[in-house]
Amino acid sequence: MSEAASRQPRTPGPGDEPGTARIVVINPNCTLAVTRGIDEAVAPLRFAGGPRIDCVTLAEGPPGIETQQHADAVVGPLCDLVRREDNTASAFVIACFGDPGLHSAREATSRPVFGIAHSAFLHALSLGTRFGVIAILPSSVRRQRRYVRQVGLSEHFAASIPIGVGVTDLEGEDVAAHMLRVGRELVLAHGADVLIMGCAGMARYRQVLEDALAVPVVDRSQAGTARAQAAVRMLERT
Repeated sequence: MSEAASRQPRTPGPGDEPGTARIVVINPNCTLAVTRGIDEAVAPLRFAGGPRIDCVTLAEGPPGIETQQHADAVVGPLCDLVRREDNTASAFVIACFGDPGLHSAREATSRPVFGIAHSAFLHALSLGTRFGVIAILPSSVRRQRRYVRQVGLSEHFAASIPIGVGVTDLEGEDVAAHMLRVGRELVLAHGADVLIMGCAGMARYRQVLEDALAVPVVDRSQAGTARAQAAVRMLERT
C-alpha cells in the first residue's frame, strides 16, 4: 500500500484552516476500520482555530497489534512514517494502547510524541484513584501489566481483563456484551472507579459502558490527542 493510501479521507471541518498546527494520529496497525474509529473518537476535539487532527494508518503494520512481537515489528515503519510527516506535523500521537515505538519515535522527530496508553493512565487518575483496563486478549494483559509497572502506577492499577476478541473482530454484535461483562467485573470485583478501553478499536462502546456501569470510561485516543493539543498550544505561545 502506498503512503497516500495509508491516509484516510475525511470531510474538512473545524481546525482544518490553512496554516493551522497539525497533529498526526497514527494507527500502527493496517486495519482501516480501527483508523475510522480513532477518527470518530477524536472528532469532538476538532474546533475552529484549533490544531488540525489527521488520523493515518501504518500500511506496513499487522491487522492488529496483539503480541509483543507485533509491537516490536512496527517500530521501524512507524519511525519512517514519523520522519515523512515531520515537516508538516506539530505533534504526533501513537494510537495503540501499548505505545509501541514511543521512545524511538521521539528520537525520530523534534516534535512532541504521545502514547495513548500513558495518556489514558494519567487522564484516568484525574477522574478516580484506581483504574481498570478492558483488554482484548490474554497476551494484551501481560503487556499492559508490564507497562503499568514500568511507568510506576501499579498502586493505582485494579486489573486488566480480556474480552477474548481480537482487533479485527471488534465490530461483532456480541462485543458490547463482552465489554459490559468485563467492565462490571473490574468495578465490582477489583474496585476500579475508572475504566480504560484497552484498544483503539473499542471507541464506539464508551457511552454504552458509562451509561450501564456509572463510572467514567476513558477513550485512549482522546486522551493522547488532548495532550498533544495542549503541547501544541503551549509551543505556539512560547
